[in-house]
Amino acid sequence: MSVQSVERAFDVLEALAAHGGEAGLSELAARTGLPYGTIHRLLQTLLARGYVRQEADRRYALGGALVRLGGVAERMVGEWARPYLARMVELSGETANLAVLEGDFIVYVAQSSSPRRLRMFAEVGKRLLPHSTAVGKVLLADRPEAEAVALFERTGMPRKTANTITTTEAMLGELARVRHQGYALDLGEEELGVHCLAVPVHDGERVVAAMSVSGPAERIDALDREELAEGMRKIAYAFGTELNPLRA
Repeated sequence: MSVQSVERAFDVLEALAAHGGEAGLSELAARTGLPYGTIHRLLQTLLARGYVRQEADRRYALGGALVRLGGVAERMVGEWARPYLARMVELSGETANLAVLEGDFIVYVAQSSSPRRLRMFAEVGKRLLPHSTAVGKVLLADRPEAEAVALFERTGMPRKTANTITTTEAMLGELARVRHQGYALDLGEEELGVHCLAVPVHDGERVVAAMSVSGPAERIDALDREELAEGMRKIAYAFGTELNPLRA
């Protein structure tokens, strides 16, 4: 049985995260559908516990207490992901990664390396802008289009290689393709000669993470893309079920 006040407190925190970590009362009301008075009471409790802070302009922002919880949670999720990432390595022969969206950046939280001598390596904890990565596209594709546009406006879309998508219009088309096909590609958009394929990890109705395989372009391109994506989706589904057993 759910507790309404707890659900609403999480609604407020998730609304703040969706606005890039900072929002005003009216924005929170529009996002959550909750009355102003209810949001204000919840914010006062979250402020007292350090999970929210209030800025000089009276806007609200995610607080430092979340850093402690987030760091521990990421480490635990990374540990849980290891056997699933290992299965993706077996499936593809390439390095497998788990990434999440933190604010405006994607962060790699776990990795299982390819056994091959020439292999890709993304340092755990590394932060990248999402527009040039397959995992970033998967994570943004699940968000409302307006949120993706707002992120691009805040960060820009710097060109990492000649293949990087650098316009909002083109990226919105790319995200539509990701939603349609159920996976995303990075075809040398972050680093020339490196290709990646990523799939979403669902926790109930939400996409909470992305899992990918990455390797030299010629090896990734030699794989059957649809077959690889289907196998990866099955592994990601199993991992999502572990994260949220109630979904099974």
